[in-house]
Amino acid sequence: MNVINEAGILAISTRLHRLSEQLRKDGALIYKAFGIDFELKWFPVIFTIYKKEIASVVEIANEIGYTHPSTITLLKEIEKQELIQWEKDKQDERKRLFKLTSKGQELIEKMKPVWELMSQILGDIADNKNNLLTAIDEAEEKIANQSFYQRAMQVKNTKK
Repeated sequence: MNVINEAGILAISTRLHRLSEQLRKDGALIYKAFGIDFELKWFPVIFTIYKKEIASVVEIANEIGYTHPSTITLLKEIEKQELIQWEKDKQDERKRLFKLTSKGQELIEKMKPVWELMSQILGDIADNKNNLLTAIDEAEEKIANQSFYQRAMQVKNTKK
């Protein structure tokens, strides 16, 4: 066991980051092994548009939990690859609605069997008696109600 693992809950951010990086690296290799040219950072945006069929920048940002500027940056990258396109909202001309292009839809069809494979394998990795996804859901819900920082300041202030 290394020092970070020995740190226990104190190193949770580091360990989640480490796990995330490994999954990202392997995910990229899996896509490549299937002949799919795809940046993993695009996944939340592409998947959201695929599921919603058409979505505004604000809707996408809210769905994926990214900032508006970060979402726009990703949208521009994906648009440059001709995987998505936008049209003006008929009710609000200022609003852009994004949808998949035919190239984007073809990519999704190529990716679906890979997603099934990934889901199966990740299910095996994450599903144990402690169920990783359930734990993440619970942690995200608690943090959404009161952030880590807010909780720390509350404890600090009660100790005065």
